[in-house]
Amino acid sequence: MPEKDLKALRVVYLGTPDFAATILKSLIAWPQAEVVGVVTQPDRPMGRGKKIRPPAVKTLAQESGLPVLQPRSIDDSKTILQLQSLEPDVLVVAAFGMLLNRKILDLAPYGALNVHASLLPKYRGAAPIQRALVNGEPVTGITIMQMVPELDAGPILIQRALAIGIDDTAGTLHDELADLGGECLLEALHGLLRHELVPVQQDPELVTYAPKLKKEEGRIDWARPAIEVHNHIRAMHPWPGAHFFWPGAGDGKTLRLQVFPGRIGPERDETGPPPGTLQELQGEDLPIACQDRSYLVQTIKPASSRPLSAREFVCGYLRPCS
Repeated sequence: MPEKDLKALRVVYLGTPDFAATILKSLIAWPQAEVVGVVTQPDRPMGRGKKIRPPAVKTLAQESGLPVLQPRSIDDSKTILQLQSLEPDVLVVAAFGMLLNRKILDLAPYGALNVHASLLPKYRGAAPIQRALVNGEPVTGITIMQMVPELDAGPILIQRALAIGIDDTAGTLHDELADLGGECLLEALHGLLRHELVPVQQDPELVTYAPKLKKEEGRIDWARPAIEVHNHIRAMHPWPGAHFFWPGAGDGKTLRLQVFPGRIGPERDETGPPPGTLQELQGEDLPIACQDRSYLVQTIKPASSRPLSAREFVCGYLRPCS
């Protein structure tokens, strides 16, 4: 059937943060879809000032003239009636943050499609990008799946892999995967219109989980190999930030230092300083001892300070510089 003769899908979109907003932008621009409603989380306090701010998806939806729902519970009868009144052909879900029950999943003739930032069945859950980085995975990707009530367990419709570079962070992967997610979603919806999708069940023996990241997980263990330290630091960037407590401020108090992603240095002597020791500046790098190597830091942020270059930190906190 020619593209122009295909019926435009009536889509209700459910998503909340920047990742979901990027995918929504791709959906809005696609002529074969009509976004008839957007569902997102309620406005919440964010940032240091704890000001009430709207989710990124709400902001984009309002700028695009789309109706927005912000229920505190997705499965109450009022919300279900509102969704039914929109008469969607399909629901699209990306980083929404609420589990959908069977009544919601069965509300549209084509069901509900989810955009997930991993190669399922690996890394089901809320933090697939960070968990893949922490574990040193060489590849991640996007999965479009048909949703079922169990978390991220539905049959796979489309998957696309994305290589993880040694310098990738949670921030860079987030942006790349959001763009890829938009592309994969449109491919899946196109296949849905043409009845070309073949669902593939997930292998339960390959399931792993990616639980939500906690702020305290940012603490660095310098006694681990440098590659594991590097994977941890880049997984925590930009949030919650990788940090450790340094006892060398000279006033008897420890100082919380946030470390930005750096690079792995040369092997170090077994008789060298213990893990966590800040060493002599090497060019513009501050080496910090790990189990087997030094980790070369270019940017470090003391508590209540702006981010400093390694040289600025050494001159301000370790020794006078000329």
